[in-house]
Amino acid sequence: MSHSCLIALLCGLLALPAWAGEAQPNAEDPVIEQRLNRLAEDLRCLVCQNESLAGSRADLAEDLRREIRQQMKAGKNDQEVIDYLTSRYGDFVLYKPPFKPVTFLLWFGPALFVTIGAVVWFVTLRRRRTLPPPQIDEAKRQQAARLLAEEEDKA
Repeated sequence: MSHSCLIALLCGLLALPAWAGEAQPNAEDPVIEQRLNRLAEDLRCLVCQNESLAGSRADLAEDLRREIRQQMKAGKNDQEVIDYLTSRYGDFVLYKPPFKPVTFLLWFGPALFVTIGAVVWFVTLRRRRTLPPPQIDEAKRQQAARLLAEEEDKA
């Protein structure tokens, strides 16, 4: 491909955003849509699991967003919507699970695992320091010297 064709192609690609149309509003009520987006950022997509409900494109996520819109139109506040979702799907739907005995491992688990890892590392290092150095007999020392000498001769 010649340089002029490549430049023309690049210029054409740069002009594509200028041809894009104006985004259409997503809902009839922008206030409810704004509430939904704010609330959906703190909720987990049940299909994707590592993505917020606001960012997920899964069919179930769209269904949940539709359900949340209906509840908001019915006059429920954000806490009532969250209570409805957690009663139906459990605390898993929340990105920030509540602090209660059932979720203690979620809150303290990472610190607990890091502490256990640090203790194991510390104990291992202390044991290594107390071990006597390995004893090498004279036959192995001579064999190592011979191998080193052979490598020096090859180089």
